[in-house]
Amino acid sequence: MDSFEALVVDRTKESFAIEVKELKLDDLPVGEVTIRVLYSGINYKDALACSSTGRVVRAYPMVPGIDLAGTVVASSDARFREGDEVLVTSYELGTGHYGGFSAYARVPADWVIPLPQGLTHREAMILGTAGFTAALSIQRMEENGLSKEQGPVLVRGATGGVGSSSVSMLAALGYEVEASTGKSADHQYLLDLGAKRVLTREELVPSVSKPLNKEYWAGSVDPVGGDSLAHVLSMMKYGGSVALSGLTGGGEFAASVFPFILRGVNVLGIDSVACRVEVRKPLWERIAKELKPKGLEQTVYKEVTLDGVMEAAKEVLEGKVRGRVLVRL
Repeated sequence: MDSFEALVVDRTKESFAIEVKELKLDDLPVGEVTIRVLYSGINYKDALACSSTGRVVRAYPMVPGIDLAGTVVASSDARFREGDEVLVTSYELGTGHYGGFSAYARVPADWVIPLPQGLTHREAMILGTAGFTAALSIQRMEENGLSKEQGPVLVRGATGGVGSSSVSMLAALGYEVEASTGKSADHQYLLDLGAKRVLTREELVPSVSKPLNKEYWAGSVDPVGGDSLAHVLSMMKYGGSVALSGLTGGGEFAASVFPFILRGVNVLGIDSVACRVEVRKPLWERIAKELKPKGLEQTVYKEVTLDGVMEAAKEVLEGKVRGRVLVRL
């Protein structure tokens, strides 16, 4: 513990640098719980943090990694003791507070979740923020009336981290899942995860846009956003919900009010960053049980060490990744 490796990004007015460095425990930020990190994962936000054009890091230097799982080595908070297996996802981790791309991390105790029985450290990071976002999307739709009997559920951006987890989780719960992707080579991957039907991205961008189309989907997990969201809303069944968690397809969309005022359609905002611990902790328990995907290992695109993070982050930004990239510490 005298020194350990971490991936550090730094920016000045003239330059941007990213490299694996030797740090000491005294270099870590304040926090009640010190964790020996075993696994992390590369999310889209992490890829942005590792890029000179990404604007998600609040202060430099920074250790990226918005997810981590490991073992407590020291704690000044009575809720955690040395040897406890834990995970941390989101909050300011990796953007405003040194994150998971480090052999050791020190974090506020309020951010720490006990590793649920039924998940290993590795499995928790295959899921990570992406899997938690998928689970939160499903839970919010169910709270708004979604059930298996109502019809198919659409998953957009289905080969990404949120999308892959959503397809697997919904299939495990018995839903009829339809998956949308722009990657023609990955249709079989989605079918293997449990999708009953795979749609091309183009199928959600009709040549003629209508404010209302025939009712079809009972719900939709949507980490994509963008203009095609309007078409999805136009095909939602009465009272159906779209769980919106991302903007890889764009941050804006133009839509009619008709799906909302004539069919009672809901757009549910999904935020996994500041999600309250009283929601977060029981949901992770559910993820370890009934929501744990059967095809969890199928969603692993690759596993890298710190030396491989930079190249893998580029692949994430270029849309080449299917599923999840694990970082083994």
